[in-house]
Amino acid sequence: MKIKVYKYQGAGNDFVIIDNRKDEIDLSESQIKLLCDRRFGIGADGLMYLNSNKEYDFAMRYFNADGKEGSMCGNGGRCLVAFAAHKGIQSYRFIATDGEHIAKVLEYSPTLCKVELGIIDVNAIKEHSPKSLYLNTGSPHLVMFVDNLSDYDVLGQGKLWRHHPQFPGGTNVNFVQGNWGKDSSGWSKSLSPGHVQEISVRTFERGVEDETFACGTGVTASAIAYHHLLSKGTFNKNANPYPVYVSTNVKAIGGDLNVSFRCNAEEHYSDIKLTGPAAFVFKCKIEIDE
Repeated sequence: MKIKVYKYQGAGNDFVIIDNRKDEIDLSESQIKLLCDRRFGIGADGLMYLNSNKEYDFAMRYFNADGKEGSMCGNGGRCLVAFAAHKGIQSYRFIATDGEHIAKVLEYSPTLCKVELGIIDVNAIKEHSPKSLYLNTGSPHLVMFVDNLSDYDVLGQGKLWRHHPQFPGGTNVNFVQGNWGKDSSGWSKSLSPGHVQEISVRTFERGVEDETFACGTGVTASAIAYHHLLSKGTFNKNANPYPVYVSTNVKAIGGDLNVSFRCNAEEHYSDIKLTGPAAFVFKCKIEIDE
């Protein structure tokens, strides 16, 4: 069977995309795993179908690199929106496994788009430890705040927590270093409206079972977790619990992303946006055994 595939990447998070609006393709787990294999296939962190849907502009169906259908992928969603734009689709209200998403193409070219993706609201944040939090941004994430992120054992600690019995079904694991010291006292100065925070993130992704260059739902979870710790006073002696709009610049291995959201005094996180580049890499026809 010969199929036409496209490869896209968002901040180094790369994907095989198939236009399946005619509902003609239904790859098996082993076929998807082969296409995502970096030695024997095309190589990718995941595979997506652009599907049709009567109630939405399109539908997103996502598979992890291990061939199994996965939960929401933020960078994948942004890349799928860029792909849809390149296919002539002009509005981007789509359905994924975690519900409805609305996106915007902020900048467009035939090879590179800047895409803003709406992420589901977050209401529940579980404090796993004083410096680690568990939350769901369309996919489950454990966010751990560490020092010396560049030298941190992401693979070893990622595997440990990804399979930990405290997280049935497994979890993605994000290791985050924040910019805590903003004044002479060593505390972050402000969470005032519009104040831009900055963090660095490295992620061990389930389904890939390795560190990836970026993770969209992971950097989103990390930005929200960072705000949670600051607003609770864990790292900020002058915490501000009032409603606030926060923009967070996130540095990942594969590039920079931005996460913005609104938060009220009850810690309901809404209007969450993940913004960053989504680039076309190549297209090809590939023959795969049926």
